[in-house]
Amino acid sequence: MAVAAGGGRGGGRFLARLVDSSGSSSSSTKSSASGPSMASRLSFHFHAYRFFRLQKYQSSCSLSMNGCEGGDPTSPIGNAETRSFPAVATPGLAVDRLSSAVASLKASPPGFGSGIIRLQVPIHEKIEAIDWLHSQHQLLPRCFFSGRNPSGNSDYFLEPFSVANGNGNGHLRRRTEHKLVSVAGVGSAVFFRHVRPFSYEDWLSIKRFLCTSCPLIRAYGAIRFDARSNVSPEWEAFGSFYFIVPQVELDELEESSMLAATIAWDNALSWTWEKAINSLEATINQVSLLVMKLRKQVPKAFILSNNHVPSKNYWDLAVKRALQMINGDESALIKVVLARSSRFLTATDIDPITWLACLQIEGENAYQFCLQPPNAPAFIGNTPEQLFHRTRLSISSEALAGTRARGESVASDLQIELDLLSSPKDHLEFTIVRESIRRKLEAVCSGVVVEPRKAIRKLSRVQHLHAVLAGKLRSEGDEFDILSSLHPSPAVCGFPTEEARLLIAETEVFDRGMYAGPVGWFGGGESEFAVGIRSALVGKGLGALIYAGTGIVEGSNPSSEWDELEIKISQFKKLLKLEVPSQQRLMT
Repeated sequence: MAVAAGGGRGGGRFLARLVDSSGSSSSSTKSSASGPSMASRLSFHFHAYRFFRLQKYQSSCSLSMNGCEGGDPTSPIGNAETRSFPAVATPGLAVDRLSSAVASLKASPPGFGSGIIRLQVPIHEKIEAIDWLHSQHQLLPRCFFSGRNPSGNSDYFLEPFSVANGNGNGHLRRRTEHKLVSVAGVGSAVFFRHVRPFSYEDWLSIKRFLCTSCPLIRAYGAIRFDARSNVSPEWEAFGSFYFIVPQVELDELEESSMLAATIAWDNALSWTWEKAINSLEATINQVSLLVMKLRKQVPKAFILSNNHVPSKNYWDLAVKRALQMINGDESALIKVVLARSSRFLTATDIDPITWLACLQIEGENAYQFCLQPPNAPAFIGNTPEQLFHRTRLSISSEALAGTRARGESVASDLQIELDLLSSPKDHLEFTIVRESIRRKLEAVCSGVVVEPRKAIRKLSRVQHLHAVLAGKLRSEGDEFDILSSLHPSPAVCGFPTEEARLLIAETEVFDRGMYAGPVGWFGGGESEFAVGIRSALVGKGLGALIYAGTGIVEGSNPSSEWDELEIKISQFKKLLKLEVPSQQRLMT
């Protein structure tokens, strides 16, 4: 029987009772006189993975304080401010300027029992955030978030009612004021983590440290797909949710950049000013003064093994079981999204930041992200799907469903597009997603617009059915309701939600973790979240766990859905570009 990623879950589950007769896809060779056989090496790595315990990464960055531990989340902090300094020419000069500013702060501490202060130094030169992060020698925790290309076909807001269209709900306009391209951060001025499901009180704890007067103080992080499911060891450090306000960050702007340091303290959380300033000072002292240009090319390394959970045999049985429920009279299930975890173990460790940089090459109109707590692998991704984007009361979301590969020519690409637009199966899947999001927005918005109702969104490797939805929140406090209602959407879970979630929990024998969960950031007057698909967990000794899912509705075919999984992980497989080494290579 195939072993689930990170260990199987409850024994009474449907797939856990099936016998896999297909065997493992891992390769093996005979032993040689020069050392252990490939089979024994693979066996070692495989069993080490089964009993994987979070590897201790070397890191000197302090965890600072957990904003969710104790304290009153409704109590405002004593002080919040941003201090800007004159622009400098290079990142090294910016580090020097921040070091001097921190020394001044240390000499003249503010007279508040709690607070958050951001120090920022503009840099004339445009520094790519991914290059800066890669130069920081694995200072942990670390995070990266890059928004979609402003020229993409999303990022809309609802125009006021005075320019309303025929239905009285206004119309969509594209945002043009965004100039922040990417953010990379190390250390945590304050972090927010817990094993319990993300709650309204946790949201308040995060928002407590954010304000509209300091718009670039943001909390970056992710939330588990299903907080009620068992946590596998590889996901333990992330908790049920994990957010950080970075201690030091590089903001990549359209034509320049900015280096910033943030200090947060709260006596009620046993994190005093003295602890906070000493921790920030230690982190700045480790920040590299030089930023090396990262080659967006993955170094050559051999794949030792790869396997899928579930295997193809398991997958076929799972899809057939789901279709029986969908077509039967005893279940309300209309759609369920089943996922797969594909593990690739390489002879040398994969650098997650290098992988992320390679994903950027084909990441136009997609979000790139990285989140890595201390003592944990990195969760990285290149997702096309927005969960929501809020600016003050304006909020937008989108429906994305149905997948086809891109054509090899303009003519074939157009024919594939027409096939997708005319497919009854994909239309059903897309309509379920779009209408579910529309209803959820209408529950907390004064007006909702859907434009267009169905169109094609083309990415470098795939194309999807797509629609944009936007509305006006009645109050900014409705943000938590939007987040908790939009996730999980039918695009990553199914419909009805609870029936689909239960079938996923009974069927999948690996832990999705943050895959398909919300990933993004909270800010004072603005927040943005993507859906953590097209993603992977990458770590030392772990290799890469690459995740993908596909929607099962009436008319689905197990083999076609498996092929769709292959298309969705192709951007990661392209980074490997390698084959299992032959016996000849082992002996030379």
